[in-house]
Amino acid sequence: MKAQPTARSILKRLLIDILLTGIALVIFALFHHVLPRQMTSIGTVIENPYKRPAETENSSFLQLPDDSMLLAASGTTGDVLFSDGTVLSASSGKSRPGSSQQNRSRQNSGGNSKGGSALDETSTEAEDSADAEDSTPIWEKFEDRFTDEIIITDTSYTSPDISITVSEETLQNGQITYYLADIYLRDVTCFQSVLAGDTYGKGFRDSIPDMATLSNALIAINGDYYGNTSEGVVIRNGVIYRANPTNCDVCVLYYDGSMRVMPGSAFSVEDAIAQGAWQAWTFGPALLDTDGNVLTDFDSTGRIIAANPRTAIGYYEKGHYCMVVVDGRGDSAGITLPDLSQLFYDLGCTAAYNLDGGNSSVMVWQQDVVNQPSGGGRESSDALLITEVTQYE
Repeated sequence: MKAQPTARSILKRLLIDILLTGIALVIFALFHHVLPRQMTSIGTVIENPYKRPAETENSSFLQLPDDSMLLAASGTTGDVLFSDGTVLSASSGKSRPGSSQQNRSRQNSGGNSKGGSALDETSTEAEDSADAEDSTPIWEKFEDRFTDEIIITDTSYTSPDISITVSEETLQNGQITYYLADIYLRDVTCFQSVLAGDTYGKGFRDSIPDMATLSNALIAINGDYYGNTSEGVVIRNGVIYRANPTNCDVCVLYYDGSMRVMPGSAFSVEDAIAQGAWQAWTFGPALLDTDGNVLTDFDSTGRIIAANPRTAIGYYEKGHYCMVVVDGRGDSAGITLPDLSQLFYDLGCTAAYNLDGGNSSVMVWQQDVVNQPSGGGRESSDALLITEVTQYE
């Protein structure tokens, strides 16, 4: 006759089961939330359709090729299935029926820590305003800003392709301190992003100074911390890593030097490829409306809108940009989103975009951290930077 289990043996088995379950949960948490792991990416390369005259067989300004040419240039031979559901045919360069409209209307069903879009949900990639922009090629603009040889001072850097001036500024009678990098470029590929560990994935983090040093950055700021979420758009240095639905605003920098901020619902991977996207970030919100005016209403929580350390980028026109880092939670009070919007308006920007902030807000200039990061700074999954792409003696 089989012996009946005693209360002691039942309790022992129960404790063992609890222990094993706990160990399994710890391993699961480490793998999914702590230990770095590479993620599968779309991996499509968007080739640069714009070349300077010296880089082409003729001196005329090149027009954008169609989608099929871009796909062929990236080595794609079959249909491309994007993670947002869009299917792009390599043979025709056209999306399959329903994909584009579905792409524009899909919303992220869940919330996010960044808040929603600050723009009208009907806003698109502002083709009309883009058409109205000066059509002068980026390499012909602002000639007086560049120098034939590299000239470096404590607050500036100029070369044949890059002009940067960095200054420390204050607002509200000295209560707010911010750092402004005024940037002119003859080649937009000097505006780059770097991924921590040089790997697209979750859990990969590095300090902004280390990423700046490894990338030979002249100036660097923290990015959108893409690795902290699986939503939104990630395009880095012409490579599409992710194009998932989001209710955040998306900022796109194109090969022609233009920059546009749009609601996530208005982003289209077909448009990104056809129009030559070089970078795309998902954080936000937009800091100016589509006409370049101040925004006062934000679809975010009071904690996000309140005064905090901030990192943001501004756009004046093709070839002219700025980076701003605002100190906070210390001698500097930090800045609210409405006041940050007002700052970019006062600077004369036509578009501006908020990036990850708080302890993440760091600016590195000539290998040194120039601001006073809250909590000593925080490692991130990515950084934005300016670097030379042409070697000069």
